[in-house]
Amino acid sequence: MPTKLVDVEVATTSRRNVPAVVLAATGPVLGPGGDGIDVSELTGKAGETVRHDQTWTLGVGTGTLSDYRTAGAALARALSGEDAPKSADVLLTPDFDADKVRAFVLGAALGGYRFKVTGEDAPKRVGSLRLVTGDTGFEEVLTSAALKAHALATATSLARDLANTPSNVKDPRWLTSTAAKLAEKVDGLTATVRDEKWLRQQGFGGVLAVGGGSTRPPRLLELTYGTTGPHLVFVGKGITFDTGGISVKPADGMHLMRTDMAGGGAVIAALMAVARRQLPIRVTGLVPCAENHVSGSSYRPGDVVRHYGGATTEVQNTDAEGRMVLADAMAYAVKNLEPDLIVDVATLTGAMKVSLGLRTGAVFSASEEIAANVIDAGERAGEKWWRMPLLEEHVDAVASEIADYKQCPPGPGGITAALFLQKFAGQVPWAHLDIAGPARSEKVYDEVVAGATGFGARTLIELAEKYSR
Repeated sequence: MPTKLVDVEVATTSRRNVPAVVLAATGPVLGPGGDGIDVSELTGKAGETVRHDQTWTLGVGTGTLSDYRTAGAALARALSGEDAPKSADVLLTPDFDADKVRAFVLGAALGGYRFKVTGEDAPKRVGSLRLVTGDTGFEEVLTSAALKAHALATATSLARDLANTPSNVKDPRWLTSTAAKLAEKVDGLTATVRDEKWLRQQGFGGVLAVGGGSTRPPRLLELTYGTTGPHLVFVGKGITFDTGGISVKPADGMHLMRTDMAGGGAVIAALMAVARRQLPIRVTGLVPCAENHVSGSSYRPGDVVRHYGGATTEVQNTDAEGRMVLADAMAYAVKNLEPDLIVDVATLTGAMKVSLGLRTGAVFSASEEIAANVIDAGERAGEKWWRMPLLEEHVDAVASEIADYKQCPPGPGGITAALFLQKFAGQVPWAHLDIAGPARSEKVYDEVVAGATGFGARTLIELAEKYSR
C-alpha cells in the first residue's frame, strides 16, 4: 500500500516500437485518423478504444474535462491483459491545455486501479504513458499539470486502498497505525494516535460508546501539517466496520460496511497529499476510529452519552454512530486547535443516497461562500457536489428532553444529521460533506472502478490549495 498507479510523463518526441494512441473526437468529421488508420467505423465517443496493430484510436468525445477523464481511464483498462505493453505514447492534439492534461492523467492513473485479495498474479497492465505534444513551449506547463493530476490520483488511490481493506484486517488500531506509518515517510507531516485509555481520560464519550461493543477498542488519529497560514481542520468518520450495533443493519449490504471509514480515508489521503505538495497552509486531520459491533457492552437506544467538552446526546438509533464520533472530534477541534475552518466528511446517511444518487456528494454549510468553495474545489478535482439546506424549521427538533441533543431528530435524515453536527462546530466556520452515495460504486464508470471510490480526497486537497493562496 498504496497501490502503484500508471506513470505519466510529457515529452515532445515519440518513441519507436512503442504503441501509439491517436485521439479521435466526435463531430461532423471524425478526426484525426492519421497513419492510414480507417476511421469509418469509429464514433469518437469518449472512452471508445480500437486497436490497429501497434496503434490505438481513443475517443475523447466532445472534449469536455469529463470526456478526457473517461478517455484516460478507458485507455488504461484497454492497455491491460496478457499482451499489455510496458509503455505507450499518446499523441496530443494541438488544442490540449493544462486542464485537459489534468483530466486525462487523472483518468489514466485511476482507471487501471485494482484491489483484490488473491493468491493469483495481478493482471498485466501498461506501466507508463508518454503524452507527446508538438508544442515545445507548453511542455513545462503540461508537465506541471500532469504531476498535479498524478498527486491527486495517488491520494484517491490511497483512500480507495484504506476503504477496500477487509475489516478482519482493518480495525481502529490497524487504520490509525497504518496512517501513522505512511505519515512518517512524508516531510512535515506528524501523526499522533490516541488509545482508549486516553479517550476515556479526555471524555470522548461518543467514540467510546460506539466502540464499546467491540473487542477491538477505538482510537483517535491526529495528523498535523504546517505552522503558518489559515488553519483548516478536516474531520473524517473512521468506522472500520458497522453492524449497526443493537439497531442491527439488514444482512443485505452489510458486507460493504468495510468502507464506512471512507471519510476518514479521504482525510488521511488528503493530508498526505497536502504535505507532499508543501502547500503554505496549516492543516490538521482528525479521524475518530471505532468498530460498531453487537455485544453485551454495546451502547443502547435510550442511553445518554457525554461528548468531549460536556455536551450530552440522547441515543435513539445505534446505527447513527457516525455523528457520535464526529461530534467528539469536532468539539475537540473547537476547544484545542483554533481552526479557521472545520470540514467533516462522512458516509453518514442513506437519505443522501436517495436525494442525490450515487455520484454526487452533499454539502451543508451556513456559509454560502464555504459551500461555493467546496463545490468549486470539487469541480476542479472532478468530483460533483450539491449544496443542501440547513432548514431552520428543523433546528428545534435537535433538542432532547433528557439531554442536550437528540441523536436522530425527526425530519429529513440528511438535513437533521447535519443540524446535529452543527451544534458541535460552535462559532467556527464549518461544512459537512455527506458522501454516503459516491463513496462506493458497484460498477465501472469514468475513472471509477467497483468498490471504494476514494471520493472526497481530491476535493479536500483542492480546498486546501484554495485557502493557501
